[in-house]
Amino acid sequence: MSGLLPVNPADLAAPRGYSHGMLAPAGGRLLAIAGQVAWDGECSLVGDDFATQFGQALANVVAVVREAGGEPGHLAQLTIFVIDHAEYLAHTREVGEAYRRIVGRHFPAMALVEVKALLEPGAKVEIQGLAVLPA
Repeated sequence: MSGLLPVNPADLAAPRGYSHGMLAPAGGRLLAIAGQVAWDGECSLVGDDFATQFGQALANVVAVVREAGGEPGHLAQLTIFVIDHAEYLAHTREVGEAYRRIVGRHFPAMALVEVKALLEPGAKVEIQGLAVLPA
């Protein structure tokens, strides 16, 4: 159990696939996760299709959480940067499948941001986050 509590006010639209907020327990350790692209262990992009890149970037985020002693349920916030909002929308089914395979049914606070470009040439998505690990 992560100890994180979703905060979803009744007067806001019900979230689907995210939470409006996440309340962390007192005494947790905050882990900031740098933006992760779809690199493998050799710093090579795993593919050029959006869903594959999304899955690898998210797996990289979770790898950082696990290395710090946490689990996917400790994720409190994710920011997903994409270079093409329409491409993201065209692949929402595959993105959802990858998300549930990697994180499960834990839905932290999230934001999707379209950007002109990412630092890594060929990258279509970058994901950064915050996790709250047990003390």
